Amino acid sequence: MLTLSTINGTPDAPAAIGPYSQAVVISNGLIYTSGSIPLDPATMKVVHPTDVELQTEQCLKNLSKVLVESGGSLASVIKVTIFIKDMEQFAKINAVYSTFFNDHKPARSCVEVARLPLDVLVEIEAVAAKL
Repeated sequence: MLTLSTINGTPDAPAAIGPYSQAVVISNGLIYTSGSIPLDPATMKVVHPTDVELQTEQCLKNLSKVLVESGGSLASVIKVTIFIKDMEQFAKINAVYSTFFNDHKPARSCVEVARLPLDVLVEIEAVAAKL
């Protein structure tokens, strides 16, 4: 039987802004993260409201902290989903994304959406393996 544990209150990552966990870890070794948005963990404010590259960087930093707290890392990511407000920003997001994942290329989807929480430009979630 599978068991679930929730991750909340990750040091150096923003707290959830709604009634959800930062991540759920399943006893089979999979980690499912909630969407990471570009919040400064110290202030809980959106960083760089008009800069998709800096927002992407903050999302990935926050995501990395949650993954480490959950027993994984960016290197153990299996699947990423990126939600963006403007597909015209795809190349800029990819440029930042590639600096975090280097040669590791998890499966990925990128979806343009009408609106994201707190009117951010990008949100990133992941499924990873526990190390």
